[in-house]
Amino acid sequence: MIQALGIICALAFATWLASLWRRDVSIVDGMWPVFIAAAGLSYAWSSPPPGLEPRVALLLLVAWAARLCIHISVRNHGQPEDRRYQRIRANNEPHFAIKSLYIVFGFQALLAWIVALPFFAITRTAGGASALAVFGLLVAAFGIAYEAVADWQLERFRKQGNAGRVLDTGLWRYSRHPNYFGECCTWWGFGLVALDTGAWWALASPVLMTVLLLKVSGVSLLERDIGERRPEYARYVRETNAFLPGKPRA
Repeated sequence: MIQALGIICALAFATWLASLWRRDVSIVDGMWPVFIAAAGLSYAWSSPPPGLEPRVALLLLVAWAARLCIHISVRNHGQPEDRRYQRIRANNEPHFAIKSLYIVFGFQALLAWIVALPFFAITRTAGGASALAVFGLLVAAFGIAYEAVADWQLERFRKQGNAGRVLDTGLWRYSRHPNYFGECCTWWGFGLVALDTGAWWALASPVLMTVLLLKVSGVSLLERDIGERRPEYARYVRETNAFLPGKPRA
């Protein structure tokens, strides 16, 4: 575990150096999945050759990380620093450049290490095609696909010149944050695979991810002022579930 934490911290430090050059700490968002995948792969590297289920889990992890890293990096390319980080920067001046090393990058490195915990257990088992592990892999695969489709639909909507409007079709018709729902499913799936090995403590990962998505950096943060920027959003809130997909309300 310490080796994985060291790898994540090294990646976070390198990303912090890049942020000083670019004066943009929001580049950490694109590196967040890389931190997690690096930890998972380091666990696999230091373990005996894994069985089929751990290999599938690692393949899903790499696919999740690569897609999300590319998606966020392409989306943010050429854009100013995300307004969330602009607020953090304003609240921590002077010397935010130095403070960001622990406020942003160190903190996210620690969170990524916790989120990657299921793979410490998953990579240390030969696997046995148990029902729980297979179900967990299916849930993780579903979550990765669901999040990818939601992100693609949102990106397509933005490119069609819909600034200020609300996306309420496709997966976004059934919940206001389908990408976060997919992300949550992904980590509960990995958590179930780890639970199959007896590592109940690995459920700290999906629990943490759920809290982050619902209460910290996800739903609650994004919706704090979105009604001011998009008046139509009030109608969307009345008709559509925030997180769990469901039939739109009349």
